[in-house]
Amino acid sequence: MPKPPTIDTKQRPAAEVLHAEELQKLAAADAAKPKPPGWRMTPQSVLRFILGDPKTGIAAKFVGRRAMLERCVVALATNRGLMMIGEPGTAKSWLSELLAAAISGDSTLTIQGSAGTTEDAIKYSWNYALLLAEGPGEKSLVPAPLHRGMSDGKIVRFEEITRCPVEIQDTLLSILSDRLMLVPELKGEGRTLYAAQGFNVIATANTRDRGVNEMSAALKRRFNFETVPPIEQAEEEMALVQRETVRLLANAGVEAALPPDVAELLVTTFRELRGAKTSDGKALEPLTTAMSTAEAVSTGFAAGLHASYFGSGRITAEHIALHVAATALKDAADDLKKVRHYFNHVVKDRKGGHWAAYFEARKMLD
Repeated sequence: MPKPPTIDTKQRPAAEVLHAEELQKLAAADAAKPKPPGWRMTPQSVLRFILGDPKTGIAAKFVGRRAMLERCVVALATNRGLMMIGEPGTAKSWLSELLAAAISGDSTLTIQGSAGTTEDAIKYSWNYALLLAEGPGEKSLVPAPLHRGMSDGKIVRFEEITRCPVEIQDTLLSILSDRLMLVPELKGEGRTLYAAQGFNVIATANTRDRGVNEMSAALKRRFNFETVPPIEQAEEEMALVQRETVRLLANAGVEAALPPDVAELLVTTFRELRGAKTSDGKALEPLTTAMSTAEAVSTGFAAGLHASYFGSGRITAEHIALHVAATALKDAADDLKKVRHYFNHVVKDRKGGHWAAYFEARKMLD
C-alpha cells in the first residue's frame, strides 16, 4: 500500500526551511565567488534573497528601501552588530530572520528579550546533575544562542533587546568588542571562547513599547543602527497584505481570497489611522494602538476565517469592520472612539467600491 502523504504540522517553519530551494540555488551560484568569511553566499545574493529576483525565480520576501537593506547587509560583515529599530509591525523580526537564514543558513539562534531574560539564557548554563557529578567541563556546559553562534560562526538574533534590564543588555559589551566569551568555570583553553568567522549579532528594538530600558552608550557604540520604516507605497502594502492573508488562510485550510476592493478598505483604513491623516490631508486623532502592516495582515486573516466559519466564505466590508474594531481595542478604550469618528466623518463621505457597505458596517464598532 502506498504511504500516506506526510503532513507538516508546523504552523510556520523557519525561513531557511520555508525557502530552502532558493537558498540552495543562490549558494550554488556563489560557490566560486569571494564572500565575507563564514558567509554562505555573497552580500549581493543575500539582497536578492530578501528583495527577490524575477530573472532567477527568487520571490520577494520584504518590502523596503534597497539602500537601507544594503547598509544592513554591510553592517553584518563589519566588526559591529546590527541594531534595527522601528514601530511595531514593521517586520524587523522577519528581516532579521531572513538575514540570518541567508548568511548563516540558520535563523534559530534567537534570544527573546524580556524583563525576565537572564544571562544564562544568553550565554550558557549548566547541567547541574553532571556539574555535581563531574565538576565544570564541556560535557556539563549547556550552550545558549550566543555561545552557539560564536562557536559555529553564525548570526545570533536578539529580539526586543530593550525589554531586558541594562545589566543584561551589557552582557554583549565584551563579546561585541573583543569577539570572545570568558567561561571562568572551565580550565585551560576552554576558559576562553573565540568567535568563529561569520559570527555577528542582529538586535531589534520597538520604539513604542512602554517600560523599555534605554541602552547604555557603550553598547550603542558597538552597533550600527538602522530604522525600519512602515511601507511607503500604498500599492506595495496592499499587495503584501493580500499575499500574506491568502498564505495564512491557505495554511489554515481555508480557500478564501482578499478581494482587491476589500483589501483597499483594509489598507487605506490602517494607513490613515496609522498616519493620523487621510489621503486628502485631513487630520485625524492619533491612535495608541500601532496600526501596522502586520496588524493589517492579522485583521485580513481573521476576517477570512470569520467569513469561512460563519459566512459564505467571501470576505466583505462587514468582516473587515468587525476585526478593525478588535485591533483598535488592544491598548486604550479611547482608540475605539477614534475609529468610530473615522467611520462617521471619513468613511461616510467615500464613494464607490465597498465604501458604502463599509460605512453601514460601523455598527460592528459598538
